[in-house]
Amino acid sequence: MIMPRGSDQLLLPVNPFFIALTLTLACAFNMLPLGRQPAMPDLLAVALVFWNVHQPRRVGVGLAFLFGLLIDVHQGALLGQHALAYTLLSFVAITVHRRLLWFGVFEQALQVLPLFAAAHLVSLVVRLLAGDMFPGWWMLAAPLFEALLWPLVSLVLLAPQRRAPDPDQNRPL
Repeated sequence: MIMPRGSDQLLLPVNPFFIALTLTLACAFNMLPLGRQPAMPDLLAVALVFWNVHQPRRVGVGLAFLFGLLIDVHQGALLGQHALAYTLLSFVAITVHRRLLWFGVFEQALQVLPLFAAAHLVSLVVRLLAGDMFPGWWMLAAPLFEALLWPLVSLVLLAPQRRAPDPDQNRPL
């Protein structure tokens, strides 16, 4: 098997409970009452894209839709606003996941920046079509912050899957 350039070692299989835990914690972070800051990064979107890229068969578009509806109900937003944005974000992430894994973590951050920007743009267009006011130019910083979080999220979420360095040099794996 040819390994992608971005990974330096084989990873252990991911625990489905860990995926559920990380998505639940990211959703809980989004639900914290921090006020409505336009530049606040959407940690749930980052976690969804990460798992869509690394585990596309376990975390799909349907789960992104359900999390989007949950965020819509919690924030009192137009029903379907976040669901549409997360669904499109997950669809594009699953579409490009094989190509994205060939890059290093910092190059991946540059590759996912347009995905996050498009998701925020979709959410903004839906809000504006529903008659809401423009939230300000600070909202352009949110996709940038999400892309800057990508290397940290990759390091933290891949940590349980990394193998311990094996002192035995005779084993091939």
